[in-house]
Amino acid sequence: MHDFEPFWNWRHKYVAEEDERSPFFGEEHSEFHFTNAVYDHLIHPQWDGMGSSTLYLKLLFADYDEGGAIIELIGEWNDLLHNDVMILKRNIIEHLMAQGISKFVLIGENVLNFHSSDEEYYSEWYEEVSDAGGWIALLNFRPHVLQDLQSANIDQYFLLGGQLNAMEWRTWEPEALLEKVEGLVMRRLGA
Repeated sequence: MHDFEPFWNWRHKYVAEEDERSPFFGEEHSEFHFTNAVYDHLIHPQWDGMGSSTLYLKLLFADYDEGGAIIELIGEWNDLLHNDVMILKRNIIEHLMAQGISKFVLIGENVLNFHSSDEEYYSEWYEEVSDAGGWIALLNFRPHVLQDLQSANIDQYFLLGGQLNAMEWRTWEPEALLEKVEGLVMRRLGA
């Protein structure tokens, strides 16, 4: 896992550590010292911690004018043991929402497992973004993770599947990706 770096090809457009409105403003990353791990597997030092011991992320892009953010995830999403959704919501999402972000693209190619608990924070997050005209879209999550989300009835709070689960997102510029995902979301919502 230490070889998996967060996507870096948009750094000419956005760097969360340099964005005063980002929850990661001022963070510094080593290229050589691996300090974070998912269980006993070290992860690349460019991933950001959010307070969870199993789930890490990288805020790849935030567009405050359009109200959208793209977040790449790595690790195990474990609500059962660590309440990762609460940590994500309180430490990252609420900060971004206070800055006007209501449209979230979560990239889950590197989410290895999902363990559910209750759906309180999912419901809260969904209601808050919906009230602000936003949404939460999942891109490229692994089939077994999507199955676990569906089994826990958590999928009702996200837009997922179809083209969202097979998108070659790295070939897009971030603004174009947000626009493409929003088009798919609006089509599904019938707006």
